[in-house]
Amino acid sequence: MNILVVGGGGREHAIAYSLSKSPLTKKLIVAPGNPGIETFAECSPVPADDVDGQCKLAKEMSADIVFIGPEIPLVLGLKDKLLELGINAFGPSKKAAQLEGSKTFSRNFCKRYNIPQPHFKYCKDLETAKKQIQFLNGYCVVKADGLAAGKGVVVCDKVEEAMAAASQMLEENIFGDAGKSILIEERITGIEASVFAVTDGDTAVILGTAQDHKRAYDNDKGPNTGGMGAISPAPALNKILTKNIFDNIINPTINGMKLDGNPYEGILYAGIMLTNEGPKVIEFNCRFGDPETQVVLPRLKTDLVEIVNATVTRKLKGLLIELIDQTTITVVIASKGYPGKFEKGLELPPLNQELQKSDISIFHSGTAKNKNGKLISNGGRVLSVTAMGNDVQDCRKKAYNAVENINWHEGFYRKDIGRL
Repeated sequence: MNILVVGGGGREHAIAYSLSKSPLTKKLIVAPGNPGIETFAECSPVPADDVDGQCKLAKEMSADIVFIGPEIPLVLGLKDKLLELGINAFGPSKKAAQLEGSKTFSRNFCKRYNIPQPHFKYCKDLETAKKQIQFLNGYCVVKADGLAAGKGVVVCDKVEEAMAAASQMLEENIFGDAGKSILIEERITGIEASVFAVTDGDTAVILGTAQDHKRAYDNDKGPNTGGMGAISPAPALNKILTKNIFDNIINPTINGMKLDGNPYEGILYAGIMLTNEGPKVIEFNCRFGDPETQVVLPRLKTDLVEIVNATVTRKLKGLLIELIDQTTITVVIASKGYPGKFEKGLELPPLNQELQKSDISIFHSGTAKNKNGKLISNGGRVLSVTAMGNDVQDCRKKAYNAVENINWHEGFYRKDIGRL
């Protein structure tokens, strides 16, 4: 098969690497890709959000399947445009992608179908937000309604903190259109976990679980980020809890979207809080997570191309998805200053080949090459170092040994990823 992967981050590096190992893959192009991906696949400099450019590339390469990695092209309707051209695409339609593209859409959908979630209030002005913040005594979560690259969520303890976040979004426009409206949610407590399911619109199958570490610093301190590391399987989930989430959250979501006339296809990522009242949805994502993909896919025993093909041809029913019974951990190395201001174009140390062992993978999240061909930083999150081991301790040791060997002085990383 000829496969096009849309995107160029650590998630797409992990996806492309898994696809490249399949005997079903004939030609693999990643657009725009990155220096890590170009070591095993062809890269094309088409931006991920260039819908027309991606469609043109898919047509030129006679793509059998387009795997859409990031959320923005999904929300922009790339899948719909590809289907118009007769090209199969892995991911939800523009309407279905609203589950991630609009938090208000997602919350109202869950309310309609009795899917467990926090109480929320939709706010378009600061006065409405202020009343709700005061009602919750400032102990709340302030969320930008639209896409904000994983940074549009502020967890607050006090009224002043919540008001500042609401003001920045609604009046200072720090997230642009994404923050023109916001949600004020009750702050639920518990352990977080991520559940990934693949669905063809009718059938859903669990693909794996993970736990992400969102805060910038150790012990969950500092601002929210796109994710500083992850572990799979999620330590807090067992078979009973996972089945509970599948039966009460994943399946009702797939069935509800179908009933609404927006059948959901591709990856459904449910961010879950395990509360005393049971699992509740924190958020839905309409694609693989980053950095969760870097820990979920290495554990996949079933051929990813087979899964994707069964999904786009609506033949997922009866497909058995098997996982390797080992632990994976990924540690993100980020640029100093992230998720705030940070410098780009900083030279990275050589990524020695001995690091690329069968149980160690280095996924490029934000890298580029300078005019001299040297590897440089090109984003907030720069590298994801993933290790596989027999247990958590073994895995952590391998991952952190690899991170320390890279020894990039311009970056930082959390030292508690996967710590139980």
